Amino acid sequence: MASPTQARNTADLGRQDFIRLARRSARPLRKVLLYTVLVLGSLFFLFPLAWMAGTSLKTIDEVGRSQLNLLPADPQWINYDKLLHEEAFYRAYINSTFIVTLVLIGTVTSVSLVAFSFSRLEWKGRNVVFAMMMSTLMLPYQATLVPQYVMFNKLSWIRTFNPITLPGFFAGGAALIFLLRQFMMSIPKELDEAAMIDGANPLQIWWLIIMPLSRPAVATISVFLFVGQWNNLMMPLIYLQKPALYTLPIYVAQKLNLQEVPLPWQDVMAASVLFVIPVLVVFLFAQRYFIEGITTTGSKG
Repeated sequence: MASPTQARNTADLGRQDFIRLARRSARPLRKVLLYTVLVLGSLFFLFPLAWMAGTSLKTIDEVGRSQLNLLPADPQWINYDKLLHEEAFYRAYINSTFIVTLVLIGTVTSVSLVAFSFSRLEWKGRNVVFAMMMSTLMLPYQATLVPQYVMFNKLSWIRTFNPITLPGFFAGGAALIFLLRQFMMSIPKELDEAAMIDGANPLQIWWLIIMPLSRPAVATISVFLFVGQWNNLMMPLIYLQKPALYTLPIYVAQKLNLQEVPLPWQDVMAASVLFVIPVLVVFLFAQRYFIEGITTTGSKG
């Protein structure tokens, strides 16, 4: 006969085997629940996009009906054809592309240089200057709106692209600098020392070593800048003040202000679909670097 100790050990082993079996059988259930939640969440967030695309293909009578129909009975591709033949739409698209391109080039270059200086170079008062820069995040945008307009007006920059494009070349955006600085601080400084031994100057270190290694963080701030500037309505509305300079957000907003009854929502949604496509394309191409930059930024410093 087995002793009491052996019986207890056998019972313990039986319980452990039961627990392991229960955990192993629960894994597929957890995966099913997880994927179910993710699919339902994705459908929830995709519904507005699907509604926008479906409405853009409806007739004005279908749009005005009270029942909920996601898809049109007879897709009206003429809504897009009519939009693509508007000169104002093409002009707004070109203006938005031009502004976003200049903002991306200027801001990414200047912000990366400042972040490189704060993270890789040793100079007197660096921490004090960095703290002063970060304190500007507590200043609301509305507090600087009027002084900026007065300054740009005195420079005769109103009704030009300058107030929107040129500030980016002077490292505007403390949050972007902070994000990029935190990422650069995680790169070993031994790389800088090795490059300096080989005769590289700070600019060469920034361009040839730090920037290639900072691709995830650069992609992250580029996506933030692109989405923010592509959707920017307030600044173009304040500073451009000329139909020839209007951007896509102003073009879409103007369609909502038409004195038509009923309001042509199908045309507004068609313009919105074409407005959203570049944002989706940019995110799809940059999502790998974007997610990597978000997860690794701030790991040091």
